[in-house]
Amino acid sequence: QVEILKGKDAGKQGKVVQIIKERNWVVIQGLNTHYRYTGRTPTFSGMYVASEAPLLVNDVALVDPTDRKAANVEWRFTDEGERVRVSERTGRIIPLPPYQRDDGIIPEQWKDGPKDTSVENALASTYSPSLKTFEEEIMDAMGIVEERRPRKSFWY
Repeated sequence: QVEILKGKDAGKQGKVVQIIKERNWVVIQGLNTHYRYTGRTPTFSGMYVASEAPLLVNDVALVDPTDRKAANVEWRFTDEGERVRVSERTGRIIPLPPYQRDDGIIPEQWKDGPKDTSVENALASTYSPSLKTFEEEIMDAMGIVEERRPRKSFWY
């Protein structure tokens, strides 16, 4: 959860939907929206659609879970050596959201399907490197013996 610090939605809280790291932007679900018409043609007036605009990371603050207010956060280490986010005001640990990959897959919730490769097969070493060229490996596999001698080459 984050709270917006600046703009027309200042003071409102929402969930981060998207993070754009290249520009230091975050998109918050249902907040900082602007409305526009889409699909407008000469015969159809179009649809009035709300779209969320990105906010700078500096314009939002994490919400402290104890009092549900915006808090400054710093990184600290626990006694076990784990790095955690801590609210400077209350000292409460702010948990990290579950890691979500760019393709939307959560590894803990993944279920193997019938066409998936097993972990053992994926980790098995099946390639044995050699100093032969591709053509020489094919000749060995097919039992072809080269009887011609290579021509002399000269370097000038």
